Amino acid sequence: MIAKTFSRGIHPEDRKERTQDLPIRTGHVPKTIILPLQQHAGRACEALVARGDQVLVGQKIADSDAQIAAPIHSSVSGKVKAIEPRLHCSGIKITSIVIESDGEQSTVDYKKPSVDPSPQEIRALVREAGVVGLGGAAFPTHVKINPPQGTNVDSVIVNGCECEPFLTGDYRLMLEESASIVDGLKLLKTAVGAERGYIGIETNKPDAIEVITGATLGDNDIEVVPLEAKYPQGAEKQLIMAVLNRVVPVRALPSAVGALVQNVETTIAISRAVRAGEPLMTKVLTVSGGGIINTANLRVQIGTPIADVISACGGLRDGVAQIILGGPMMGTALTGLEAPVVKATSGILALTGQEIINRDIQPCIKCGRCVEVCPMGLQPSRLGNLVEFEILDEFEDNDIMDCVECGSCAFICPSRRPLVQYIKLGKYMLAQKGRKRKTASIK
Repeated sequence: MIAKTFSRGIHPEDRKERTQDLPIRTGHVPKTIILPLQQHAGRACEALVARGDQVLVGQKIADSDAQIAAPIHSSVSGKVKAIEPRLHCSGIKITSIVIESDGEQSTVDYKKPSVDPSPQEIRALVREAGVVGLGGAAFPTHVKINPPQGTNVDSVIVNGCECEPFLTGDYRLMLEESASIVDGLKLLKTAVGAERGYIGIETNKPDAIEVITGATLGDNDIEVVPLEAKYPQGAEKQLIMAVLNRVVPVRALPSAVGALVQNVETTIAISRAVRAGEPLMTKVLTVSGGGIINTANLRVQIGTPIADVISACGGLRDGVAQIILGGPMMGTALTGLEAPVVKATSGILALTGQEIINRDIQPCIKCGRCVEVCPMGLQPSRLGNLVEFEILDEFEDNDIMDCVECGSCAFICPSRRPLVQYIKLGKYMLAQKGRKRKTASIK
């Protein structure tokens, strides 16, 4: 088996052994769900319900007329308890709809879509279902599958890499719901008019490669592509390079080279939205780490408080040093367990002190290791220094916006410098500078 890959990258310990053999199980319906009105890239939604309203499972409760936005649906039946700011997993408070479950799980009647939907119908159904990218970016999918005029997308890639350590939700979905993945890929091909479909899977998941290959038998325009187990193999531009040998230009979209990438769970959500009219209401996530009593791959209602998810896994062991939402490379440290699971949540990790590299930050020794591993060919150490010393004029000249924030540089740095945090701060400072220029020009 010849595995394809991209240049540079790192090989962190995958730490998937605790959950990779655990089938996905469905969690209990929570007593209360919290649905932030901002769960996607783009403009926040506005509530379509009021305090005291009764809602059903699958009912649209928030939406926006903005192009880049996705509606939100209730994942339980019950009563709207409040619409108020609640803690979000990002650490800030966001206006949220709080629903008290009645335990009935009464459901709305879903629309019956056509058997052979057109590209326009697929996009409309995906939009109505509130589907967003479930690999982390949470970009509204109906926008992503409507390429800019003048572009020709000939290839759709389903991202089955799941290269983040600990996380195994997508892996289990490939084993358990392969038919829906292939169906979703076919719908994606129809939506964008692509001739070829690919499913990229790392070689450390041989059983997933076997199952997905079996599910594609007879589909000559779909190919399963074995990829080297390397981080960040699942990053969009790196995946396109590995599968298609095409380089996405700086600050360009994948459609510029005729490609579209969707993650495994998003592809399944597309199939459900189009074939059954089912909105996005649940999320598969990995609950793992040395601090979790019973690790699991869990399907939970979107809006479930993180404390409830951890409780469903037996609770926390003593000695938890940090709780992370997502994976250890690109995830976010949690400030409170009352925050809810949102559409982009891929995992909850309770890490012990032994699982965290925790050394004092030292000055850069100019070893060049971060440059050697950066998948975008940047100089992370220089970018970090520019931000640290606030040399704003040189930010853009050094392509800081091209960083995909994968964390490879910080992982490899012997001085433990927080390079990703520096770069994120630099991007924020550039954005603020741009806003000030825009305001000044208006005046």
